[in-house]
Amino acid sequence: MPIQFDEKTHCFHLNNPQMSYVIGIEKERYVTHRYWGNTLPSYAGSNHLQFIDRGFATNPFPEERTFSLNTLPLETSTQGSGDHRIANYQIRAQAGHTITDFRYDSYRIFAGKEAIPGLPSVRATTDVTTLEILLKDSVQQLEMRLIYTLFEKYPILTRRAVYTNVGEATVVLENAGSMSLDLAESAFDLLTLDGSHTNEANLTRQTIRPGIQQLESTRGTSSPQHQPFLALVDRYTSEFQGDVFAFHLVYSGNFIAQVELEQYGTTRVQLGIHPDHFEWNLAPMEQFDTPEVVLNYSNQGLNGMSQNFHQLYQQHLVPTAWKNKERPILLNTWEANYFELSETALIKQAKKAASVGIELFVLDDGWFGERHSDDSSLGDWVVNQEKLPNGIHGLAQEVHRLGMDFGLWFEPEMISKQSQLFQDHPEWTLQVPDYPLTEGRQQLVLDLSRTDVQEYLIATLTDYLKTGEIDYIKWDMNRHLTEVGSHFFAAHQQKEIGHRYVLGLYRILDVITQQFPNCLFENCSSGGGRFDPGMMYYMPQTWTSDNSDALCRSVIQYGYSYLYPPIMMGAHVSTTPNHQVGRNTPLETRGWLAMSGNFGYELDLQTLSDEELAIVQQQIGFYQAHRQLFQFGRFYRLQAPDTHFASSWLFTNEEEAIAIYFNGLSRPALPTKYLKMHYLEAAAIYEEVATKQRYSGAELNQAGVLIPRVKEDFHTHVFHWKKISDPRTSISS
Repeated sequence: MPIQFDEKTHCFHLNNPQMSYVIGIEKERYVTHRYWGNTLPSYAGSNHLQFIDRGFATNPFPEERTFSLNTLPLETSTQGSGDHRIANYQIRAQAGHTITDFRYDSYRIFAGKEAIPGLPSVRATTDVTTLEILLKDSVQQLEMRLIYTLFEKYPILTRRAVYTNVGEATVVLENAGSMSLDLAESAFDLLTLDGSHTNEANLTRQTIRPGIQQLESTRGTSSPQHQPFLALVDRYTSEFQGDVFAFHLVYSGNFIAQVELEQYGTTRVQLGIHPDHFEWNLAPMEQFDTPEVVLNYSNQGLNGMSQNFHQLYQQHLVPTAWKNKERPILLNTWEANYFELSETALIKQAKKAASVGIELFVLDDGWFGERHSDDSSLGDWVVNQEKLPNGIHGLAQEVHRLGMDFGLWFEPEMISKQSQLFQDHPEWTLQVPDYPLTEGRQQLVLDLSRTDVQEYLIATLTDYLKTGEIDYIKWDMNRHLTEVGSHFFAAHQQKEIGHRYVLGLYRILDVITQQFPNCLFENCSSGGGRFDPGMMYYMPQTWTSDNSDALCRSVIQYGYSYLYPPIMMGAHVSTTPNHQVGRNTPLETRGWLAMSGNFGYELDLQTLSDEELAIVQQQIGFYQAHRQLFQFGRFYRLQAPDTHFASSWLFTNEEEAIAIYFNGLSRPALPTKYLKMHYLEAAAIYEEVATKQRYSGAELNQAGVLIPRVKEDFHTHVFHWKKISDPRTSISS
């Protein structure tokens, strides 16, 4: 049994061939953390808890001055009763105080994994086992369930908490954290992914220090500033070796992720909904479900961590219909046309796209209402007949006739003041009475906490999708939330609106994606503004960044690859000079960078020369021939971007391998560079496609390949091998 309870040690042992996680029950009351790491065949409690009479420590048992909650390694905790470290939850009673006393009551172990009402979560029906630990506060008649699901094939478990009011008085959740745990070690580096719009997913590594280090978003979304992720790693952990303890929150709204190195050398990790601007009124017999946290252990460095995330998310998070389905090569009209659209010009573009092998033609912003710039018409999802006299139907029909799928851009959550919808329903925006509405990009945010707004958006999208003419939706969201209030809810519920907004968004996506499971949805929020596991549950890919420059994308896509496989990252070949940074980059290099994600184009093909069009056709043909490798092969990072932006990565499967080395900026006195593959099958034989030279995987892994010196910025070296034999075949055969 993957989860067992030992009556002698009072410990739960969650165990699979790769990982063990041990939870103890202390004093028949407190849920403690005892171990997380490499798999253990058994656990008998060799790492005993140490109890010392510490200064300033308070004692729940007066006769035991060595026993204090402030030094106990806990699995969840709050402040006010002796633990002064960061809290995972806080509940306000009607009397006004925030004291609770949750004590261990019972447990349940069962096969499978339960869905979370109203929230996305990692999907699993087999090869998982769940532990549910029940704690009770008998004074206020409150219950808390700590829920752990162990994946038997991955060194991964998920955690969440459920808060239930079984009493007779309403209480208020002021902090409803998803998980907390205390690790006995303290010699960690903290890894996070941070950035900004057009500069997402920069890896930050810093030594944890005494006190609290946290990352957060109070912007209404997970945000491009901080991914809802952190990892603790040993000081010597690299891409290729070392222990990693990683945490990722499956949520798309305000979050907090924090680490506390406390006074006696233990490390507390806590993740959940951000308690600022949050409350939830928990009425009698109601429960509150928190978002899920993925806990990922690797003893094979950061690439090991990434492999765990990649496999879990592609097989158990994205919509089932898309987990093994190939993605089409697309052309998006945005950077070619912006708002200047006409049916005639679009059809010319579509014909050119079909001629070079494009498989999906996407009409971006500008097709509806009076949308001639970004200051009007959001909310009025009616076709502009001057631009498209035959409507979406006419354009989609022509695109399909050309042999391509048809895609359409929406920004459903937003509304322009200059729109008929705002004139009809000004109360549908997020707002606080008597205060002005803060605009961003001259747009406001619809109040998705309202069911009538949800129903409007469901009906609007359904009307388009039920025609069967739309194969792809790009769902955009281009500003953060302000005046987060609602006319629809009472005064005492206003701090619920931020979370209710996210729940409303999830409900809309759940209804639409279940009704139209074969439509490919791409998540977008000015690029990576809401690139998180919560959105990936509904949409199997994300537009990675509004910055399409190849050099910048080499860094951004490298960063996101710590968590997400390339198939989830939209990556387009755009024009040069690049529209975001003005850089000129070779078309070949732009192609390889885009093929390292979810491949597409975003430029006017009609402006390309015959030579350039030939390169585009060659790129498309190569990608089509090796799509299984790029989209479903294993992806490994080989070299992080250095100060000159040189970086490298590897795609490999059972049949072939492609290593891509991006040289970044050319420089003099360049040292000789041998790039080691690390992850090819050591005993197998690989034949280089270009030279027909054969090498063992071991040689490529350990001796590496020479990176030739090139006096050229942004050049890309590509190494392509076919695996020609199994380990029993020699090179000379």
